[in-house]
Amino acid sequence: MARLTIYRDNYVDSTVVSNYFIDHYMKDANDAQLKVYLYLIRMLNANRAISVSDIADKFNHTEKDVMRALKYWEKKQLLSLEYDGEGSLTGIHLRDLKENHDAPDADLPSELSSAGAALEAEVPAEASPFRKPVYTTSQLAEFKSRKETTELLAIAQAYISRPLTPAEMKSILFFMDELHFSENLIDYLLDYCVSRGKKDFKYIDKVAISWAEQGITAPEQAKAIVGRYDKTVYAIMDQLGKSGSPTAKELEFINRWLKEYGFGMDIIFEACERTVLATDKHRFEYADSILSSWLKENVHRKSDILRIDELYQQKRRNTVRNAGTGNKFNQFKQNDYNFDELERELLSN
Repeated sequence: MARLTIYRDNYVDSTVVSNYFIDHYMKDANDAQLKVYLYLIRMLNANRAISVSDIADKFNHTEKDVMRALKYWEKKQLLSLEYDGEGSLTGIHLRDLKENHDAPDADLPSELSSAGAALEAEVPAEASPFRKPVYTTSQLAEFKSRKETTELLAIAQAYISRPLTPAEMKSILFFMDELHFSENLIDYLLDYCVSRGKKDFKYIDKVAISWAEQGITAPEQAKAIVGRYDKTVYAIMDQLGKSGSPTAKELEFINRWLKEYGFGMDIIFEACERTVLATDKHRFEYADSILSSWLKENVHRKSDILRIDELYQQKRRNTVRNAGTGNKFNQFKQNDYNFDELERELLSN
């Protein structure tokens, strides 16, 4: 019997987006990030090959914008990027959202969701000297049987308001046996993260590893670093005329200026001052546009800003001067009037 071809007259071309993505990831992503991720799903369903330049052309973005969006979703663990030996992007692997259902905030440090992000390492896990071992059931049972463990686990459960899972107990074991945190430091670690609304142990693990990498061994050291960063954040907020706690988006801007752009406070304050004088709305976006332009101009100190300002003023003067020489009125032939003769003629009439 011959093969049959099945046709559908009512075929609807569509792309399915996970409800979990909409509920947990969509709200924090910006316009470019959403476009790139949704377009990747669309191309995957169509089984089409694409490139970074294709995506950039599609949405009128730069290739850097596209790469930033891809790296954002990689940090969110929704995809992984593959590179060749020369560091060129060769593949994008979209990951199953089900793998991330317990950790939509796994990369919160990069968003500066709290001041703790300043204490968290922004390096790949494999680059860290502190890796969580794979604990066996017997090791976990031995840990739970320790005399000093019972109270610590009770404290942890009180912080997160529910019984700990075996994986979370292994995190506590990791803090004690591998990072060599004292009970007081673990207590402060939990208090610090939970007070900022972060009860996810993947987040807590990252903060703990960052503290260990910085040699923090006592609550007083952690408090000092947290305090210094909090002062930085609120100083920038104050410069922009903002009061209260910063939003996640505002902290993302501050993180970008301090870490990605690498500007000192004097440069950031200068941008904030110009922003306040220029606008009452969207001040973070406006300040970011100033700082991103200074980054392109290789600004490292305030004297560099003065140089840019002078070049800008010189360009304006040249523009005005050139416009003056091309004035339409100057293009007409000027008449040489004899005003004395004209006056006599008018008086005689």
